[in-house]
Amino acid sequence: MNKYLRTLVIAPMTTSSKNYPTRIEVKHDNKIGWIVLDQIRTIDKGRFVKPLGRLSKPEIKELKAIIK
Repeated sequence: MNKYLRTLVIAPMTTSSKNYPTRIEVKHDNKIGWIVLDQIRTIDKGRFVKPLGRLSKPEIKELKAIIK
């Protein structure tokens, strides 16, 4: 979907969070952070600066299970 539209569907990240069931803990830049799946939103591609990295296969599997 993100490939064909002028918008992107994103899940924000945070460095401080409680252990909610809709948040996935990830390591980024040698810090622990969380992907906040309870705040998925759509943004214009013009607001997107750069990707922060890529998720591992286990992280992707966990993300899909939570969204499902």
